[in-house]
Amino acid sequence: MNILYEKFMFLVFIVALLIVIYGLYDTWFVYNKAKDNSYLMYKPTAAQGVPETAPLTEDYVAWITIDDTNIDYPVMQGENNMQYLNINPYGEYSLSGSIFLDSRNSADFSDEYSILYGHHMEYGKMFGALDDFLGKEYLKNHSTGKLIVGRDGSQVYDLGIFACMKVNVYDKKALDPDSLENVMKLITEEASNINTSIDKSESILVLSTCIEPVSTNRLLVFCYVYE
Repeated sequence: MNILYEKFMFLVFIVALLIVIYGLYDTWFVYNKAKDNSYLMYKPTAAQGVPETAPLTEDYVAWITIDDTNIDYPVMQGENNMQYLNINPYGEYSLSGSIFLDSRNSADFSDEYSILYGHHMEYGKMFGALDDFLGKEYLKNHSTGKLIVGRDGSQVYDLGIFACMKVNVYDKKALDPDSLENVMKLITEEASNINTSIDKSESILVLSTCIEPVSTNRLLVFCYVYE
């Protein structure tokens, strides 16, 4: 009986060890995919678009850069807001997914209120870097960026980061492309961090990410869009 018990416990130990090893490997794999910077070789400039050889899928709509941060990514737009959750800009399966534009928004960013989504990855990858904007000094010192729109890079917008706040995902006002007036009121009343020295614009871009894997809270960083 003791021998059977020892064998059973040994088997349990082996199974538990394999689970731990798999968990460590999965974490390493996801992190390494998230920190893959190979797409930076295809980054467009203000004078020209992405190279013709760039393997970015036809759903590529823009490139966003927030100065002096890890946010420097191609922006995709799928037929719905689920498509690029686990698909990278090359069209391959990836747990880190892509930065993507709300499917209800215009691909040329002509809307008054445009919404970008990205996973909250560790080490500030993808939109994990948005956490830092909760700090007043950080937001003040990292208030500029650029949006290069279109595969040909024909339209370039400057960005002015001016506010950061947490909301519940079920708050439709914050994540509705048609609710700019309500969003501005929400920012004024509830934003935890606002930089009032940033010049205003008639168009706003918001960057949205989850705060925790199983949380309904979202972290939002708001940018004025300048032509």
